[in-house]
Amino acid sequence: MSSSSAAPWKQLILTSIEANSHLKHYSYFQLATVSSNNLPSNRTVVFRGFENDGDKILINTDTRSRKINDLKHWPFAEICWYFTESWEQFRISGVVDVIDGTNPDPLKLEKREKSWFASSLKSRMQYVAPSPGLPAIATQQPSLSPPLDPSIGPVDAFCLLLLDPDQVDYLNLKTNERLTFTSGAGIQGQKLWTSERVNP
Repeated sequence: MSSSSAAPWKQLILTSIEANSHLKHYSYFQLATVSSNNLPSNRTVVFRGFENDGDKILINTDTRSRKINDLKHWPFAEICWYFTESWEQFRISGVVDVIDGTNPDPLKLEKREKSWFASSLKSRMQYVAPSPGLPAIATQQPSLSPPLDPSIGPVDAFCLLLLDPDQVDYLNLKTNERLTFTSGAGIQGQKLWTSERVNP
C-alpha cells in the first residue's frame, strides 16, 4: 500500500482518455445516484474535464432533471467509466456539489459560467427546450427551441455538478490488474490518497 497527496489515479484516467480519444464515446460515462425513495438511478452523462488542476470532475446538467432531486436528497454519487479500446474501467465515488444560478458563492457561479461558455451552442440549446421527463405535447415540434444569444451567460436551467472523488476503483481487463484508491485527511487538512493492489 502506498500514499500520496496528489491523486495517483488521475494520470491513469488521462492516459486512458488519450488512448481512447479517437472513439466518439470516450467522454461518456454513467452517473449513479440514489433517489428520494432510496432506489438507484443511473444515466449517461458527458465528461467536461477536471476543475482547474485538481481532481474534481465537471458535469453539466439540467436543473429540471431528476438527478438534481436525487443529489439534494443524497449528495453522494458514483461514476462508472469504461474505455473500450484499452479495456479499462474506473468506478469513482464521491460527494457532488450542485451549482445552479441560485448558489450564493460568486466563485462557484464563475465556474458555472465558465462551463456554460465552454459548451457548444448546440449543447446549450437543450437548456431552453421543454422540461425533460414531462409528457411531450402532440403539437410540439422538438426541433424548434427559443432563440439563444451565444453571448449571454447561463440560463436558469443550466447547472454545473462538481464530483469530488473520495474513492476510485480501477480495473484493467487486458493486464488483469485492479487497484483501489481511497482518500483521507492529511496532517494539514489536505486530501491524502492511499492506493492498494487487489484481486481483480
